[in-house]
Amino acid sequence: FEQVRPQLTEDLGGDPDTVFAQLDHVPMAAASLAQAHRAVLHDGTEVVLKVRRPGIRDVVEADLRLLSHLAVIVEKQFPELVRYRPVETIHEFATSLRREMDFAAECRNAERVANNFQGHSAIVVPRVYWQWTSERLNVQQRLVGIPGRDLAAVDAAGLDRVQLARTGAGLILKMVLEDGFFHADPHPGNIFYMPDGAIGVIDFGMVGHVSEQRRFQIVQLLHGLVVQDARAVTDVLIDWTGDSPDVDDGALQEALDRFVDHYRGVPLRDLRMGRMLGDVASLLREHGLTLPPDLALMIKTFLTLEGMGRQLDPGFDMAGVAR
Repeated sequence: FEQVRPQLTEDLGGDPDTVFAQLDHVPMAAASLAQAHRAVLHDGTEVVLKVRRPGIRDVVEADLRLLSHLAVIVEKQFPELVRYRPVETIHEFATSLRREMDFAAECRNAERVANNFQGHSAIVVPRVYWQWTSERLNVQQRLVGIPGRDLAAVDAAGLDRVQLARTGAGLILKMVLEDGFFHADPHPGNIFYMPDGAIGVIDFGMVGHVSEQRRFQIVQLLHGLVVQDARAVTDVLIDWTGDSPDVDDGALQEALDRFVDHYRGVPLRDLRMGRMLGDVASLLREHGLTLPPDLALMIKTFLTLEGMGRQLDPGFDMAGVAR
């Protein structure tokens, strides 16, 4: 705490121990970019301070420069790897990481999601206290619920695991398919199960954007996979990856026919949607094609979400919820 105190004092405009009625010097959580501290406002409200680690930006920027140089070397010296777009991939990664280091942007993301869910009681997004929030610090309402990893506490509280899984999937699918703006890191550490069955969501540093056209294509793709329409699946994937003179369209179509046929007759509840999309990405790579970065982030999100859903409910049917 003594290492972050000078930065906190500068960002708060005063001594942290007087700005707040109570401030826990021992972090409640710590990660690579930040650490979090419990605090209490003078009106008794419980909050959490997310403090960016002093000096971390310089460390990250140095690492990103090294990665960028490495990507350029890879593209020059290994032509067969150019199709994986190393330079573009590192650029996307750098953009995402820099966004994550801006805690004020994270709070704007949180408020955008909250606005998209106005009138929905199934999600709780913590309130932001803007008077103390900046690029290096955010102060948000502390959510008092059951941490996403504590399934024993979920059972002890009498919460319905099956319904929680469906609720969580419904929230993310609404973000992706209806709003086009989604929380891209819905792992158990960012989730709380509230006493009324709602789901609390924190840490909006990593978000994804999906255009209206892309959303329509995602629906076409998922529908094609579910009803085993290989032609529809191929049409969407060719749109995504673009025309390439190096691609054998006949061989790609044949591979996709086999892929879709693999799922023929599989009941909807047994489909693993995240894994299925991951398999699509692998199949494209085998044919020299790569998915656009925004779709890779969406697939990662679906994989995380589906894994968490099955922890809650082994019979979790994400494909059914998506349909």
